[in-house]
Amino acid sequence: MNTPPAVEIDGLVKSYRNATAVAGLSLRAERSQVTAILGPNGAGKTTTIETCEGYRKPDGGSVRVLGLDPIADARTLRPRVGVMLQSGGVPTTVRAAEYLRVMASFYARPLDPARLLDTLGLTGSARTPYRQLSGGQQQRLALAAAIVGRPELVFLDEPTAGLDPQARHATWELIEGLRAAGTAVILATHYMEEAERLADHVAIVDHGRLVADGTPASLTGTAGQLRFRAEPGLDTDGLLAALPAGSAAKESPAGHYLVERPEGIEPQLIAAVTAWCAERGVLAAKLQIESRTLEDVFLELTGRELRD
Repeated sequence: MNTPPAVEIDGLVKSYRNATAVAGLSLRAERSQVTAILGPNGAGKTTTIETCEGYRKPDGGSVRVLGLDPIADARTLRPRVGVMLQSGGVPTTVRAAEYLRVMASFYARPLDPARLLDTLGLTGSARTPYRQLSGGQQQRLALAAAIVGRPELVFLDEPTAGLDPQARHATWELIEGLRAAGTAVILATHYMEEAERLADHVAIVDHGRLVADGTPASLTGTAGQLRFRAEPGLDTDGLLAALPAGSAAKESPAGHYLVERPEGIEPQLIAAVTAWCAERGVLAAKLQIESRTLEDVFLELTGRELRD
């Protein structure tokens, strides 16, 4: 018998009054992997995650979590799935360690709450009431509560929002440890660097639809960029003629030059650029080789305009 995936969404539709939040989205997340769901504000990712968590009922399509219906089978799923709350849901007077011990008591084989507090840098705040914790400390406590029960699957919605660099890296290491232990992680984040580092699979959602999915490497491809600065107004058509076939060259803004090649930046291309500049007495300054990033892909697919 085949083991079902961690999450399987088929044609999910969810509307609020006259607005469609999710419009026929299909998505699959495997076990023992980190799946990052990316999208602009209002793209439908939070609604999708809340439907998987059983908090919202689909208007159309189907959702299965560990092979089960997240609403009909909620009691069976609850001990197997961890959910990180964004805010609220914690009594303001409860102390951090006390809250985590209570959460751990609901599970058969929980992680050691004291060790988890230490891992997330909360030992010094163990006796601090929740309302007196900083925003970052509350965020880390919410993460601890989501994973203390050793879930098979955990939903993390913006787990490092508002965290300082040290706490962010500690959280990343914890998520990598969850995956290594066999936990499936569904990660919603606005940090492209976070998704690129952690995710085995990335799903980009916009206007309630899946617009791209794959590994970070498959989405970014092998395309490379060579940037340099020089005097404004160089003949980019002439530069392009000196480059290997398939290359592109442009000046934007003035004095900033970009050379791109789908196959990646090779030594021959760098030599061609520098030789072309040398023949014209042009000094190519701040020459940098860059790869296409997940953020580049995200902006290409979802646009650069601000969203409400």
